[in-house]
Amino acid sequence: MFILLNAKILDMKKLCLAFLIVLGTLPLVNGQSSLRIDNQQFKDQFLTIINAKRAKGCNCGGVFMKPVSPLTWNDLLAQSATEHAKDMYKHNYFNHESKDGSTSEDRIIKAGYIYKGYQKYTTGENIAYGQQSILEVLANWFKSDGHCKNIMNPDFKEIGVAEYNYYWVQDFGGRVSFAAH
Repeated sequence: MFILLNAKILDMKKLCLAFLIVLGTLPLVNGQSSLRIDNQQFKDQFLTIINAKRAKGCNCGGVFMKPVSPLTWNDLLAQSATEHAKDMYKHNYFNHESKDGSTSEDRIIKAGYIYKGYQKYTTGENIAYGQQSILEVLANWFKSDGHCKNIMNPDFKEIGVAEYNYYWVQDFGGRVSFAAH
């Protein structure tokens, strides 16, 4: 019995050591992100998964959303998302409306994503809390009708996403210039 127990402890030590070695080789994201990937990997993973779903179409709450054009990354939307994620963490709340009363559209405009010079301007936001990975948060958003419909909204052309201490914010934008028509 002692030999068997000793072997199991040795195996657990090896397993823990291997886990720590693998964990130590992963790059850390800048800032306070809980994920262990760099900013480009973060963007690429979101865009790849979301755009694959947008290309095929999907069911959102029993309603089939037709395939739509891919989203592109927008740093201004990502900045807005980052600031909101940090604000929710800092002030311990979870809501689309900030403690100062600002809405997602207010924050998006404040970040510089403006409507002047465009004939059509659309914004939206998804938030989540507690998910441990990009796959987990996206799976949750796709299971929720409203969040899924935001992701599949054909009026949205750009996206910026942030995660800060397990607060997730996904900001969407769509602008159509006067010259486009």
